[in-house]
Amino acid sequence: MSNVLVVDDDREIVDAIEIYLKNEGVNIFKAYDGLEALDILLSKDIHLIIMDIMMPKLDGLKATIKIREEKNIPIILISARSEDSDKVIGLNLGADDYITKPFNPLELIARVKSQLRRYITLGNYNNETEDILKCGGLELNLQTKVVLVDGEDVKMTAKEIKILQLLLSNQGRVFPTDEIYERVWDDPCFNADNVIAVHIRRIREKIEINTKDPKYLKVVWGLGYKIEKQ
Repeated sequence: MSNVLVVDDDREIVDAIEIYLKNEGVNIFKAYDGLEALDILLSKDIHLIIMDIMMPKLDGLKATIKIREEKNIPIILISARSEDSDKVIGLNLGADDYITKPFNPLELIARVKSQLRRYITLGNYNNETEDILKCGGLELNLQTKVVLVDGEDVKMTAKEIKILQLLLSNQGRVFPTDEIYERVWDDPCFNADNVIAVHIRRIREKIEINTKDPKYLKVVWGLGYKIEKQ
């Protein structure tokens, strides 16, 4: 049975979604703000998250950022706002899908089934339960914080590991310098280009055979950095 976490400060919506999905054999966990959602993720094996954007304490977008620092669980954002800009922001922050309120229950069920099928059937779930991020010969164990390159242990600082984790969790996605700083240091960014550049250089020296022609950690000039999918 799949475990789905439903997060919305409107309890009636949470209860309605529970009814829809329980009829499909889905087990539901409930949270009413982003902080509650993060707490549940620490103790439960969740396979998919349905989350409202506008919530107290920690909104859906900020919660998505926090979740993506650790997990690849599919996230479907829901919102009463239908502007394309909101959808783009949500998807760029790591959400897998976006649905606008009021939504058709059949559409929601179809989207949930689609995301669960990709996550569990196509193998991402196995990587998640092992807590290992992989890209070619590069591996990061999220529990032990051990980094391996072609089986060899590579020593990294805590900040280097956080940057690597962010990029490995979103392979192929380009992260601007400002966003890397804000997500890793959890502070507003101010003239952080040099700080990030130094950390990127150090990571490259540890994971790349040829730092001038990197296999994994790429710079996209004028945009930012990414881990190249292998």
